[in-house]
Amino acid sequence: MLNPVFSTKHLRDMTPLFYEIIHKTRDAIMSRVQAGSQNEKGAAVELDMLSWMGRTTLEVLGQAGLGYSFDPLTQDVADDFATAVKELLYVFRLSRSYSVRHVGDLPLTLFSLLLGRLGRAPFDSPQMAKSIVYRLLLPLAVKFGTPSFRRRVLDMIQLPSIQRLKDISDILHARSVLIFNEKKEALARGDDAVKHQIGEGRDIMSILLRENMMASEEDKLQDEELIGQVSTMILAGMDTTANSLARILQLLAERPDAQERLREEITHAIEIEGHGDTLDFDRLLELPYLDAVCRETLRVYPGVASVFRDTTKDTILPLSEPIRGIDGTLMPAIAVPKGTRVVGDIYGMTFIGGGRACIGFKFAQVEIKTVLCVLLQHFKFEPTGKPIAWNFAAVQYPTVGKESTFPELPLKVSLLRP
Repeated sequence: MLNPVFSTKHLRDMTPLFYEIIHKTRDAIMSRVQAGSQNEKGAAVELDMLSWMGRTTLEVLGQAGLGYSFDPLTQDVADDFATAVKELLYVFRLSRSYSVRHVGDLPLTLFSLLLGRLGRAPFDSPQMAKSIVYRLLLPLAVKFGTPSFRRRVLDMIQLPSIQRLKDISDILHARSVLIFNEKKEALARGDDAVKHQIGEGRDIMSILLRENMMASEEDKLQDEELIGQVSTMILAGMDTTANSLARILQLLAERPDAQERLREEITHAIEIEGHGDTLDFDRLLELPYLDAVCRETLRVYPGVASVFRDTTKDTILPLSEPIRGIDGTLMPAIAVPKGTRVVGDIYGMTFIGGGRACIGFKFAQVEIKTVLCVLLQHFKFEPTGKPIAWNFAAVQYPTVGKESTFPELPLKVSLLRP
């Protein structure tokens, strides 16, 4: 049911919306660079590009994915939903693994993560060690009672950190319900009402709702499942894409020759068949150096460096014990020709592969390329000289120095044509 909304045809239709949002980011960055370099025309201004990429990807996901605007990209005031997502992802960064089965279980699941992290204790600290018992009990705890009962238990735990996590869960769920209800009501009123919404009914959520209405009863998703898709889209696509964009900008800042080569490729294509400072979907994907920069960065520096999987049922691993063949004989070993590659290429794929592959990988690639296409035509990026450390987490993130816990990527930004 979800495959059509991530199809090439749909992404081609959504590309103009991508550009519309990215132009707002361009204008916002430009105004800050101009304001910061008033005393010296053309001077570079230090900006946190991780923050700007995060705001941009959230708005792209909001409008193209949900038909909803989270951030006008004109002010420095953050939306409470965006703040909640960032805080939630920060908690995820503090643990090597986590498990969320149901939105109602979210605060209880995160409770175990926080027990060892009150006061930002390191992973090998005594405080972290104390949480091991709670982690072992967590799979049983999330199965005990109903979600409403577990919620009442949480209400009784008057730890400020736990209550804040509960508030985060409430914010995410309330906004998800609001977005879902707006979409559902617009579809019920007819096509004219849908066309007046953000995204004009071409967003992923609107298409998903239409497909769900036409699906057979056995294939239909329940409202709770559809509501869950809202937070899933944001959590899966926001920091992963934003942090990958930040990584590319950092690498281009450190390699001015590569930055200039990429800029020349984009501007040359714009001069031949561009529209303003944009390229259409097909031409954008054809640029060889832009494609190489994006693919190689994602290959060498994947946003999600590791993925944890839980088996849903007991599994017998092949060859863990002799297998009996069709003729009844036991086969304690299988001969493999010397030099045969056993581990497939799939292990190194940034977006995974097979049935568990990232369904939005093409969406992310197009988003990254449109951002680079616009920004590199107007801005030059340079290192600030501050040490940037990338931290291993659920989604890798940059900080200034290894000791910092605040995600940021400061870069010197200047206008190409002051």
